[in-house]
Amino acid sequence: MIRQPIPPFTRETAALKARLAEDAWNTRDPVRVAAAYTEDSRWRNRDQFIHGRDAIVAFLEKKWAEELDYRLVKDVWAFGADRIAVRFVYECRDAAGAWRRAYGNEQWEFDERGLMRRREASINDLPIGEGERLFRWPLGPRPEGHPGLA
Repeated sequence: MIRQPIPPFTRETAALKARLAEDAWNTRDPVRVAAAYTEDSRWRNRDQFIHGRDAIVAFLEKKWAEELDYRLVKDVWAFGADRIAVRFVYECRDAAGAWRRAYGNEQWEFDERGLMRRREASINDLPIGEGERLFRWPLGPRPEGHPGLA
């Protein structure tokens, strides 16, 4: 399976890779998101260590069962031949209706087929009021024309 764009990355292909990842995560479809990772992909997400596509699906199912109305924006911070660093912001609410905004950075490493073999995420949360939300588009991918983080 080839997952375009493939390494080596340019500024344009790194930005496209980040936007495709953002769009997939905004579907909140764990199987679709996990398809972008190698079968043996390794993650560090906050304080959790996840190994393999099945574990990624399980992690994302739990995540989106708890993080309701999830909306995410990613922007490329830096890139190399087979690596991309992104910064991101997402907003979600819990079942009680409390909103939060999460800020973070991810480092990604890809194989020659364009599948992500390694993801390391550092994330910090900030409680916000409903009126402080920045991401109010309908659920799904961020609409064209909605500002990124830059």
